[in-house]
Amino acid sequence: MANAHAVDLALLVFRVAIGAVFLAHGINHIFGGGKIAGTGRWFESLGMKPGWFHAWTASITEIGAGALLVLGLLTSVGGAGVVGVMVVAWITNHRTNGFFICRPGEGWEYVMVLTMSGFLLATVGPGGWSLDNAAGLTTLWGWKGLVIAAVGGLGGSAGLLLTFWRPPAKSRA
Repeated sequence: MANAHAVDLALLVFRVAIGAVFLAHGINHIFGGGKIAGTGRWFESLGMKPGWFHAWTASITEIGAGALLVLGLLTSVGGAGVVGVMVVAWITNHRTNGFFICRPGEGWEYVMVLTMSGFLLATVGPGGWSLDNAAGLTTLWGWKGLVIAAVGGLGGSAGLLLTFWRPPAKSRA
């Protein structure tokens, strides 16, 4: 039983940390720096058109997924939100900048870790100290959770990119 409590504590700390990162990013996109209008312009510069739509979509997804992870409620859906947002970020902004986040343009190590964290939480679940567990929603973990993260996260990001992403043309040097 002591090991089960250690796992529950570790999953609580991990999912709250990942959830808090997502909450902070979503809130910052709406209220920080250039606010949602600036976030929209940034999305436009990445080729996500219309930028205002993607700024809102990403921000609401980050806030929603973050809140679900913090609460441990519908954890596989929260994990899918993390996967979806991070795959879009990986492809549109980070993939050509190398591995390390400290490289110019920001590499993809950070978004890779968050993507895999979304898959992990969707698959393993939030642990015993969660609203999922209290509500008896434990059947949404394991293979079902992995499928939810893959279809919701990867499928959603693929659909979004195929439909809306128009990367800026490379300038000839």
